[in-house]
Amino acid sequence: MATGPRARRRDTPPPRTGTTEAETLRGFLDHLRTSVAAKVEGAPEPAVRTAAVASGTNLLGLLHHLTHVERALFLGEEVTDWQGTFRAAPEDTVDEVVGRYRTAVERANAVLDGCADLAAPLPRARPGKPAPSVRWALTHMVEETGRHAGHADILRELIDGTTGR
Repeated sequence: MATGPRARRRDTPPPRTGTTEAETLRGFLDHLRTSVAAKVEGAPEPAVRTAAVASGTNLLGLLHHLTHVERALFLGEEVTDWQGTFRAAPEDTVDEVVGRYRTAVERANAVLDGCADLAAPLPRARPGKPAPSVRWALTHMVEETGRHAGHADILRELIDGTTGR
């Protein structure tokens, strides 16, 4: 664990959300989205794309993957190689990957803004696959983003000692 001037702690508490189920789910999801993007933002090259564990997982790849998950789930985009989503292109900069993620989140939130009924299916067109309910999609994205935010916490700390959400 990094200590001294190298160890940096940025932490924010969980969000205080509204009282409805939708407000709670969206509040926690947005909190996790902001947290994971902040983990990648400002991370130095080449460490941001260097595998720190045997699986090959790297910080930039995690955010690239989450961008594809947001697009697939909320926007109906098809992904044919999920493993390939864990690798950003060599020419992709940190700012570009973070920007694409934030754009995907904005577009996903625009879709969610039009979803008043959590039991209704997501309004996405995907031939041959039924859309999940809005509730399921939000819960899944809280789980998916939270899982990878935890990975990102560890990877960023290994890179430069930065900790916290």
